[in-house]
Amino acid sequence: MTPTSNDALYRRVLERDRVIAVVGLSAQASRPSHSVAAYMQAHGYRIVPVNPTYAGRPEGILGETCYASLGDAAAALAAQGSAIGMVDVFRRSEEVAALIDEVLACGARSLWLQQGVVDVQAAQRARAAGLDVVMDRCVKIDHARLMSV
Repeated sequence: MTPTSNDALYRRVLERDRVIAVVGLSAQASRPSHSVAAYMQAHGYRIVPVNPTYAGRPEGILGETCYASLGDAAAALAAQGSAIGMVDVFRRSEEVAALIDEVLACGARSLWLQQGVVDVQAAQRARAAGLDVVMDRCVKIDHARLMSV
């Protein structure tokens, strides 16, 4: 695969941000969010599920407690001495803008919008606040391409 001009950004985020809050993570193994999160978990990343549908269920998702919001997840991780590094979004593009305040408040260093998720204004707002932003890319594909060599 041909390198992109943003590979240095992708690599920096993947090397630095090892705790990933996955917004919209599904418990259904057939869903892309589940397979992407499982892949990242298998490669040493801590996955923090964020999905109000599954929050509080004892089984969690991928063996991890699922939270209703990024704020809930950030508070729980802080109590454990940890923090969210990356927020990986599996939501519709039109839902991203409503997440930005939570993303900024949770202390994440990067925002990754999965393939097909595009909100230029939300991305600009996150960048202006100092976050590294990746948009319309799959974290699993870029990890496999950049980090598994």
